[in-house]
Parts: sequence; structure tokens; C-alpha cells
Amino acid sequence: MADEHEHQHGYIQRKDDYLKRLRRIEGQARGLQRMVEEEQYCIDILTQVAAMTKALQAVSIGLLEEHMHHCVVDAARVGDAEAREKVTEAVDAIARLVRS
Repeated sequence: MADEHEHQHGYIQRKDDYLKRLRRIEGQARGLQRMVEEEQYCIDILTQVAAMTKALQAVSIGLLEEHMHHCVVDAARVGDAEAREKVTEAVDAIARLVRS
């Protein structure tokens, strides 16, 4: 089995896009902190929490898609056991997303 760090992850081609999205989400988190510090209306804060949650979900779905297209497909080429392991990882990640 190849070292995990030797494999180039699928999201690398879109790394800058993911970093831009995550920086935007970081800004949303700081904005939420300010809203609470300023004791703004709770519904307005909840609206911003929902927007931030949606942004995080979009990042998660993108990463999951990249994982399926690259890591899972590459593992399937290596062998059945590798493929099963990567699919199990993906299923576990999906389950965590659904529960969150």
C-alpha cells in the first residue's frame, strides 16, 4: 500500500478555490462573533449561522466529490481491498455530514 502522503489528493487542483471559500467562512465566523458581542437580534444571527453552515456543506460536498473521483477511483485501480477501504471512508464521512 502506498504511503498516504505520496498520493496527490484530488482537491489539490482546486486548492486555491477551497482556500478562498474557507477564508470567506472564517470571515463569516468573525462576523457572527461580532453580532453576538453587539447583542444583535437572535434571528439575524441564526440567519448568518445558516449561511455559514451552507457554505461549510458546500466545501464538504466538493471535497467528498473530489475524494470519490480521485481517491476512490485510484484505489479501485489498485485492488478490491483498497477500493472497499476508500468507499468505507467515504460512507463514514457522509454519515458524519448527515449527523452534523
